[in-house]
Amino acid sequence: MDLSICIPTRNARNFLAQCLDSIPAHPPKLDYEIIVVDIGSSDGTAEWLAEAWPQVRLIRLEGNQGFTKPMNLAFAAAQGDYLLALNSDTLLKEDAFTPQVQYLREHPNVGICIPKILNRDGSLQVQSRMGEPKPLAVIGYHLKLGSLFKRSQALNAYRMPWLKEDEIAEVDAVSGSCMFISRAAYQATGGFDEAFFAYQEDSDICLRARQAGFKVMYLPISSVYHFAGEGGSQDQPYKQIYEWHRSYFTFYRKHYAKSRFFLFNWGYYLLMSGKLALAMLKQLLKFKKPSS
Repeated sequence: MDLSICIPTRNARNFLAQCLDSIPAHPPKLDYEIIVVDIGSSDGTAEWLAEAWPQVRLIRLEGNQGFTKPMNLAFAAAQGDYLLALNSDTLLKEDAFTPQVQYLREHPNVGICIPKILNRDGSLQVQSRMGEPKPLAVIGYHLKLGSLFKRSQALNAYRMPWLKEDEIAEVDAVSGSCMFISRAAYQATGGFDEAFFAYQEDSDICLRARQAGFKVMYLPISSVYHFAGEGGSQDQPYKQIYEWHRSYFTFYRKHYAKSRFFLFNWGYYLLMSGKLALAMLKQLLKFKKPSS
């Protein structure tokens, strides 16, 4: 088996349908399998999938169990030499998978890669390839200081605006929206860290792969559309906001806190707590806003 395409989904039946339809419409020149993990959907996804796509391996989970646990279950069941974590709100317009797998085969020192990820309008989804979320990079991104100090590489290191969108580049991390992982890199990392419910798990596995000696690559030799936010994460907005912010706390504590002065740690936690409170307040006001 060349490639195992692993797709987590929650209440995104329509997007999953177009995602699955687009794969045989642009078939990979590979021996591949598709594994879908339904994460407690209430829209009939599992029943529809079992009937419409009997060739797809279906794993059913109860309740919203995030991203990392479903993906680890899919990876554990996968038989491919290469694994693909693919969001259900993605769409192929070409055979995007074969070039990525061929590159990985030809470069065994590369453990993780991603194609060019496109927004609905065809523009580059810049958050699909990232720098390591070090404190200054995260602060520069969230407080938009990078926009004010455009020459500061430290403050702009998270989004790396200097990267050209059509050139192959080694990066620190790539998005889990369409992440290819070699079997060797998967075995070296053990998969996603389930301390992350979702978010920043992609940065974490990329960092651990790099620590194990593998490269992480942005490979715009093929492209995939990603309709960000349509994969089921929006049906519990407060949980989504909380887990998004918690992922930054988790990543910082795991990789940076022990090597930094405790007052710096407290300041960083305070900033992130303030951002979480503002995001929750914004969502609350949005929820209470009367319809016109």
